[in-house]
Amino acid sequence: MANETQDQGVLVIGLGRFGSALADTLDLMDVEVLAVERDPDLVERWSARLPVVEADATDPRALEQIGAKDFGAAVVGVGTSLEASVLITGNLVDIGIKEIWAKATTTEHQRILERIGAHHVVLPEADAGARVAHSVGGKMLDYIEVEDGFTIVKMRPPKETHNFTLSELDLRNKYGIQVIGVKTPGEDFEYAGRDTTIRPDDLLVVAGDGELLERFSQRP
Repeated sequence: MANETQDQGVLVIGLGRFGSALADTLDLMDVEVLAVERDPDLVERWSARLPVVEADATDPRALEQIGAKDFGAAVVGVGTSLEASVLITGNLVDIGIKEIWAKATTTEHQRILERIGAHHVVLPEADAGARVAHSVGGKMLDYIEVEDGFTIVKMRPPKETHNFTLSELDLRNKYGIQVIGVKTPGEDFEYAGRDTTIRPDDLLVVAGDGELLERFSQRP
């Protein structure tokens, strides 16, 4: 989320496992957060840790009363009720929130949210499954698809890259991927430059198209 969004704050609707973890993390990052939850028990549980209001976000008047339109971004963490998720997202679209992130539980749910105007839709369980699938038994240690196929991975370097500089390897032209940084054991993370040398025990942070990264990670 951009600095402008951080300045304007993030509205997090729904304090289930997804919403509460997200709101708590944003708060730890010093991003202004306001959580909205209609379950009084969850409101009480989180009120000591987060700014939270008890309200039903399916009601446009409730969003108006809490000043939702003043936030730069909103996250709809409600996933168990398709109707509530759709109504809340639609209300946020009508208000004119610049960045709307919404949680979906199925691909059908995802399509509905996208059609009514959600800018970003996440499927937490599917995303977690994909990350594990890409990590099990391979060089990829972590895998995050950002959007539209653009992906960032943490991986072990293929043998052909060992002890060469990024300039010598020319991975962008050869494989269509970009090394963002290198973590050498016992040393701080280093942003990659043309003179960065890749060692056998390094960890790489690499970005690019998911399919191209998959091919690169399968190199011996």
